[in-house]
Amino acid sequence: MLTAAYTGNATIDIAEAEPTPPAPGQVQLEVAYVGLCGTDLHILHGSMDARVQTPLVFGHEMSGTIASVGDGVEGWAPGDRVTVMPLAWDGTCPACLAGNQHICQNLDFIGIDSPGALQARWNVPADTLVALPADIAMDAAALVEPVAVAVHDVRRSELTPGDRVVVIGGGPIGVLIATVARAFGAEVAVIELDPARRAQIGALGFEALDPRETDQVAWVEQWTGGAGADVVFEVSGAAAAVLGATDLAKVRGTIVVVAIHPTPREINLQRVFWRELRILGARVYQRTDFERAVELIADGTIPTSVLITKVVPLAETRAAFDDLEGGRAMKVLVDVQAGQPAEEAAA
Repeated sequence: MLTAAYTGNATIDIAEAEPTPPAPGQVQLEVAYVGLCGTDLHILHGSMDARVQTPLVFGHEMSGTIASVGDGVEGWAPGDRVTVMPLAWDGTCPACLAGNQHICQNLDFIGIDSPGALQARWNVPADTLVALPADIAMDAAALVEPVAVAVHDVRRSELTPGDRVVVIGGGPIGVLIATVARAFGAEVAVIELDPARRAQIGALGFEALDPRETDQVAWVEQWTGGAGADVVFEVSGAAAAVLGATDLAKVRGTIVVVAIHPTPREINLQRVFWRELRILGARVYQRTDFERAVELIADGTIPTSVLITKVVPLAETRAAFDDLEGGRAMKVLVDVQAGQPAEEAAA
């Protein structure tokens, strides 16, 4: 089978590998589609070299079907359509014992800390599987994981229907947070620099602001009757966005930090103090977020056809990252089975 592996120095190697049978407690998946995301870009840029072991077959946003099951696996059978919640925790650390297994202090994020989905056959623990209904297209189902991220972020914010929400950053996760927040009853505005993304965001029915042309603080104050936003999601990863986020939130408003910030950022703690703001981190997801994400895709709430810009075969994975980095795509999917050796594709 063909795999796509990060080998260091911004290099992805398309190589052949021999699939191995699933171990006890595992299932082997025939991977259909894999979505490429910002975390994968961090890997490609070398920002996670201290964490990953190369060569790393990566990728964690996926859809597929069960090809075979290992010993001791119950409740799953070949042919079942699934996605994967790519988290494996130890169950013994203080975070796990407190009920926060999803942010285990020794978390194995599958696809980063261990091999991921950019391979024709992928062995994963059976308890990471999430069932897909028959009416979800497999390409759309590859978005369940990022939608689950958005669901978790919105749940973490504790927003209520009627809240005014500002999302800073209109990339894939920002658009998904905006969409989920609207589904939860909020009114949403998105701040985004890129004009093509702003046009897409506007077409989805959201207010889309260019902070270089619009005084975002004045606009939010007018929009909220002088109060400020109930919730601000920082999704851009930009230092200026972190510093400016506190100016957008109302008294006792909430700022949710979603983006991965590779270095410490300056923040206006005087504003945090003065308005009694609440700052929350939001990382990964829980099983309930995955289940809700499946529902939101199945009922058409998530505009998957708008978000998926293109689909490429596995051999074009590196070029797909160039498109993402160059702002030429919102979400790129890799069709993992396309271009696989004939015997593998027919298996």
